[in-house]
Amino acid sequence: GPDVLYIVSNALRSGARAGLVAGLGITAGCFVHVFAAAVGVGALLSASATAFTVLKWAGAAYLLWMGVRMLFSRAGGGNGAAIAAAQSAPPVAASLRSVFLGGFWTNVLNPKVALFFLAFVPQFIAPGTDNKALAFVLLGVLFNVNAIPVNAGWALAAAWMARRAGAIQRGMHWLDRVAGAMFIGFGLKLALTDRPAS
Repeated sequence: GPDVLYIVSNALRSGARAGLVAGLGITAGCFVHVFAAAVGVGALLSASATAFTVLKWAGAAYLLWMGVRMLFSRAGGGNGAAIAAAQSAPPVAASLRSVFLGGFWTNVLNPKVALFFLAFVPQFIAPGTDNKALAFVLLGVLFNVNAIPVNAGWALAAAWMARRAGAIQRGMHWLDRVAGAMFIGFGLKLALTDRPAS
């Protein structure tokens, strides 16, 4: 989904560090969903058509904005000297803060993540548990901690591919366009998502 695409596109464009930071931003967004669900915000999204719709449209707008920005990004240059320089240059430096925040907002503004935690985590909480909110938070934290190496794997694999494939370096602007089109597709899909029946 959008989270993995965000990690991979950042790692391909700017190296492993950017991909890892993107994954940490997404993990931070997941923590927001876990804590929000534990205090009832996730249930509100599930029960309130208005709350779900507001978050859905905010998330769709953000994904569309990211997609359009990537789709229309400027190419690095069209001549052979520019291509050779791009191949020998280090990965494009990205502000790690902006990469982190991009991952964070990509995740936080996706109501499907909130609904996932609402559907997935409660099935592992015993019915007799005294403090269900605490159990929810602990299981959500465990889920997110386990997701960190998975996200890191995506980032490291994509960065490794980028270092090994000169064609990826030469066609990086096309990768941005493909990723941009995919973000636009995810944004449109999110915009067309109906609230699950209660």
